[in-house]
Amino acid sequence: MSGFATFHDLKDASVFITGGGAGIGASLTEGFLAQGCRVAFVQRSDASYFAEEMGVKYGNTPLFLPCDITDVAALRNAMKKGAEANGPFSVLVNNAANDSRHELKDFSVE
Repeated sequence: MSGFATFHDLKDASVFITGGGAGIGASLTEGFLAQGCRVAFVQRSDASYFAEEMGVKYGNTPLFLPCDITDVAALRNAMKKGAEANGPFSVLVNNAANDSRHELKDFSVE
């Protein structure tokens, strides 16, 4: 028995996840793979081992595309490659974030 509920309407859905190779994003990638989705994800750090590990576990290797999402042209190119490999996206998860911590007093209104 898996730790995920099964959503049959997600089977074979094409999914694109930013920051999908670590932390919460890795859990999202795994969850969509468990549903039988075709997943492409971008990650700034090397997530090739994670992608291979998921392929072994689920029999469906996610497409890892190295990308810094602050480079909009690179992100567009990664999305194009993901759609070419897996078909038009049914699900888009904007998960990537800059996780640098700051004191609340250091934030401006802008």
